[in-house]
Amino acid sequence: MNILKFFTAGSVDDGKSTLIGRLLYDTDSILADQLEALQSSNRKNDDGTIDLAILTDGLRAEREQGITIDVAYKYFQTEKRKFIIADTPGHIQYTRNMVTGASTANLAIILIDARNGVVEQTIRHSYLVSLLDIKHIVVCINKMDMVDYSEEVYTSIIEKYKVLAQQLKLKDVTYIPVSALKGDNIVQNSERMDWYGGESLLHFLEKVDTDNLDKSQLARMPVQWVIRPQTEELHDYRGYAGRVLSGTFNLNDKVTILPSGANSIIEKIEFFDQEPVAAHAGQSVTIHLKDDVDISRGDTIVNASALPQESKLIEADLCWMDGRALDTSIMYLIQHNSKTTKCKISEILHKIDINTLEKHDAEEFKLNDIGRVIIKTADALAFDLYDDNRANGSAILIDSRTNLTVGALMFRAAVE
Repeated sequence: MNILKFFTAGSVDDGKSTLIGRLLYDTDSILADQLEALQSSNRKNDDGTIDLAILTDGLRAEREQGITIDVAYKYFQTEKRKFIIADTPGHIQYTRNMVTGASTANLAIILIDARNGVVEQTIRHSYLVSLLDIKHIVVCINKMDMVDYSEEVYTSIIEKYKVLAQQLKLKDVTYIPVSALKGDNIVQNSERMDWYGGESLLHFLEKVDTDNLDKSQLARMPVQWVIRPQTEELHDYRGYAGRVLSGTFNLNDKVTILPSGANSIIEKIEFFDQEPVAAHAGQSVTIHLKDDVDISRGDTIVNASALPQESKLIEADLCWMDGRALDTSIMYLIQHNSKTTKCKISEILHKIDINTLEKHDAEEFKLNDIGRVIIKTADALAFDLYDDNRANGSAILIDSRTNLTVGALMFRAAVE
């Protein structure tokens, strides 16, 4: 069954956790013990109904303050699809958490409070969606019950958001008026907004097509493990195990191994106890080649007709995730898929004010800062541009002194 990964974004108190709780509650995706804890909770809404946000607020601080701090993942399914939801925080203080939760999503739900319309945090979240190249956006105008389900309010917010969407080059944007608190247009269409002719949120999520990456011709598989049992019965066995990042590998495809540049042909594909004729994006497989090629962990198998870029000097967008500021004088580690090598930030090109989208010259990067840098790596990386292939166009920075992940990178260009 097809899986849709999506995340929610919105200002504090826009109702992100309540919306997810409503989806889970109205699709009967709550376990009996969860339902019992929910009904016995002291947290209630003003009208005495259950506060569904409790279903995602897992940390004690979240429950006490009534806000989302960390990313919470929830899983549910309908007859048509499986879903993985990331409930991400809306406050600017937790931008790094939102980027983490959104990094693997196929779709973004941006919540707008119908009483407030498009605000600074809406601009910030929409910019992050654009930065992460999330193709499908659903703008849920929430709390329609607080504005008497007004079509005029809904239309006015859409017109303002369309200007922002055009500025950020967001293309596939769908607008749905909802009330997460009352359940309007979440699972079933609301009779209280009979002027709305579109689908409910769940019906839209069930049918949206997010399969574009699997159809990509950019077949990529970083090698995680070289399998050489060297036993008597498997004396000549040599397989290369890994997860296919994107595209499709077929039997008899000509492939190139990077960074060596050696060529070979796929002789066999193993997937558990099967031997399929093709390996698709998302599958963990073992590939056998017709030639004995020198391959080790960190190398990448790619289709020979669509090679990635290779460079030691890369222009990238950087989201800084550490309390300690970026230090351009020290070496960091960059992990790109299964390959790890040393690197330095050789230049900070600019920093983005994500509330106004203005670019500023900067000499430092602090927690939650986002901007563009040039990275110099010790070994050449085989990468795609992030806009072309998210799976092979991103990496993380690691501080070797603490072994903490300190930055998320999106590759934009190879520097000559």
